[in-house]
Amino acid sequence: MTVAAPSANGTSATRPAPPRASQRPPSALELLRSTDRAEALLPAAPESASAAVSVQPPGFSPEQLAALSAPLERANVRQREQGRGKVAYVEGWFAVAEANRIFGFDGWQRQTVAVRCVAQADRTIGRDQKPGWGVTYTARVRVTVTAGGLPPLIREGSGAGHGIDVDLGQAHESALKEAETDAMKRALMTFGNPFGLALYDKAQRQVSDATGQGEGAQRQGGQRPPVSRPAASAPAGPGTSPAQGRTQAAASTPQPSAPADPGQQSLDAETIRHLHNSLRALPRPQLESLTRAFRKRFQVPEEAVTIADRINQKCHHDWIEAFLVQLEQVAG
Repeated sequence: MTVAAPSANGTSATRPAPPRASQRPPSALELLRSTDRAEALLPAAPESASAAVSVQPPGFSPEQLAALSAPLERANVRQREQGRGKVAYVEGWFAVAEANRIFGFDGWQRQTVAVRCVAQADRTIGRDQKPGWGVTYTARVRVTVTAGGLPPLIREGSGAGHGIDVDLGQAHESALKEAETDAMKRALMTFGNPFGLALYDKAQRQVSDATGQGEGAQRQGGQRPPVSRPAASAPAGPGTSPAQGRTQAAASTPQPSAPADPGQQSLDAETIRHLHNSLRALPRPQLESLTRAFRKRFQVPEEAVTIADRINQKCHHDWIEAFLVQLEQVAG
């Protein structure tokens, strides 16, 4: 670029303009500051999938472990006379409710693996001294619990039950139910205080006197809140190592379920026909007694005209055979 300048004689002359100063390169401090400003404007980097997903260790959840180790509320303890003293116990319905609450409705199951009538005799009942029956059963029950990806936990318990009634079938029914309930409670008891483990300590140091406070007591007319169960394992993310992926896959693999109840096996046609013939041969009073007991034992609806079409499983066969054996012993 040139600039015109007046000369001495009045004419303008051109001279070159002074050169423009070249742009100075940024200093190291300026570079650091500009980098800091750029990083501050960038959005925060998302957490990796492996860090965002927490892997739940196998087994019971912390809430389940806390519930199983918590003291038993004295408000849930009952007592009954036995001999010259009293026996403390938890009721059967309460044990089932606690199992549903802690393990989940689909987290446990029970099955009767053995039942036996060990005693039957005629006796008088009540102040009126009515003729009746006294029956005693023993039972063994298996309880299977699913605990967060571990193989099923299996516990067994044995119990006895007594039934007294003017009707022989009702006496058998009461004794059988009591034996099964007693055995179930003994199996569940091995899991902790909520099922009566604390009552086996004579000092009852794990029985709390607090009643109706917090989540401990079974409140009248209400249910205790369910316990959180282990969450299902999440799939391995892109940032998960192969070893972690294998661990998570193993935890999420469904475990084999407990064996099915043998009593639920279907009967073949020949066995059903044989049972029907045996029932038809019974005297009418014995047939009516068996029918009433069968309806109650297997919850046959009142509107069902006959029980013949309800006899289709192994548990029906075993129960009828036991009933017929007892009838033969009485007749003999």
